[in-house]
Amino acid sequence: MRRLLAPLLALTLTLAGGSAAVAAPADRAADRALLGYARDTWRSMTAMTDPGTGLVADNITGDLATGGRSTYTSPTNIGGYLWSTVVARDLGIISPTEARERMGKTLDTLARLKHHTPSGMYYNWYDPRDGSVVTVWPDDGSTVYPFMSSVDNGWLAAALHVVKGAVPQLRGKADAILRKMNFGFYYNPAAATPFGASGLIAGGFWDAPPPGCSQQRAGVWFTCNHYDITVTEPRIATYLGIAAGQIPPEAYYHTMRTLPASCDWSWHEMQPVGFDTSHLGVPVYEGAYRYRGIQFVPSWGGDMFEALMPDLFVPEARWAPNSWGRNHPATVAGQIEHGMNDARYGYWGFSPASDPAGGYMAWGVDAMGMDTDGYPSDMERSKYDAGFGDCRPAGPEPDYGDGVVTPHAAFLALPYAKGPVVDNLARLKADFDSYGPGGFYDAVAVGSGTVAKRYLSLDQAMIMAALGNELRHDLIRRAFVSPQFERRIRPLIAKETFNVPAGQDLPQLRGAAS
Repeated sequence: MRRLLAPLLALTLTLAGGSAAVAAPADRAADRALLGYARDTWRSMTAMTDPGTGLVADNITGDLATGGRSTYTSPTNIGGYLWSTVVARDLGIISPTEARERMGKTLDTLARLKHHTPSGMYYNWYDPRDGSVVTVWPDDGSTVYPFMSSVDNGWLAAALHVVKGAVPQLRGKADAILRKMNFGFYYNPAAATPFGASGLIAGGFWDAPPPGCSQQRAGVWFTCNHYDITVTEPRIATYLGIAAGQIPPEAYYHTMRTLPASCDWSWHEMQPVGFDTSHLGVPVYEGAYRYRGIQFVPSWGGDMFEALMPDLFVPEARWAPNSWGRNHPATVAGQIEHGMNDARYGYWGFSPASDPAGGYMAWGVDAMGMDTDGYPSDMERSKYDAGFGDCRPAGPEPDYGDGVVTPHAAFLALPYAKGPVVDNLARLKADFDSYGPGGFYDAVAVGSGTVAKRYLSLDQAMIMAALGNELRHDLIRRAFVSPQFERRIRPLIAKETFNVPAGQDLPQLRGAAS
């Protein structure tokens, strides 16, 4: 009980000019609710974790039964457990000793896992029970070709940086793994965008010939695809590679804010508006979309995960006020606008998560993503088609149906719309059977009330990181950012101005915390 008194007291105070100021009653009530969500979410993380290896499973059934754990995990999942443990410690949910023991066990297992030695990168799937590489998919018996994903290894490396910054006693173990990870291995200087910029990171590589398309170089087989969009989660790997001196800083500007506005590219979601400029000698088209009066730089699928997960670690809005500082609030406003006023679901928050009908689905706001096939927001997979100026006529107005809201997406919006987030979550909890022993279940079809009653460790870890930042004054960001990282990344991203209006009116965010 004593361990919880300090966090509860701290949640009633805010620091202003070096003196303590008592928070308003509404803020205290909101923070108590958020702390309760953190405590329950942490329960799901511990239920998913193998006590012998310290590796967290990818998912677990809603009852948190040991037999309901999946028998596979990924570098992202492992990293998510590490940063969630830091949050649980600093919120007083577990003791510092327990936190160190948990993270130490995980780091010891990571150090001995089979991985690609020349790059220091980890395979995408391991069995959390013994740490073996998964070669047969447990759900259907299909063959798995061991793969090293750039974005998944990016999230693992991000977690290791958090451990280094938050737990001095484990800094050596975390750093021993990090020193071997070379994100420059993914960088392909020949990969080009339609704007003529060359130099992108690949999606990943296999260390043996896979079926389908691949490109052999450096003794491995790389994916044919490269990450060429700015507002996507792989930017965490690019940030890490640049900060470590493994990727040239120009690579940040090689990715596209939108695809081109010409008719040759009329297959993407809508015709962007923008202007041409350059940064570090790289030509950049500062394109943007407009949806229901909101102007923003889109992600690929229109989901919250792509746009805001890197922001859990890198204080993008503060470091780059003219780009990310404008875009993140606009993204959140667009998600709220879609759920509340366009599709009229009455709830909001759309991001890849479980499908209430079974399996997994990439949910999003179709209008806010460049992919013309879109990430849908409803079970009916309704499509949005704004047309492409004179190049492609607009399609019919979508008839949205059974909207699927993913709670972790709302948590990601906390820095930009705390009031709307807290209200949205409270109504989801009150109106549906959406909350279990491990916190919010993974997805809710709000029209039918169908709930995906399981927990995904990635989604739970995003919730924990968002809560750590909100309740502990940017806990995850402070632990993640080193002096070297800030020195190399902050001025780089601060140079840019997105084609997003300064001071854009976003009534959807009213009631948000300042």
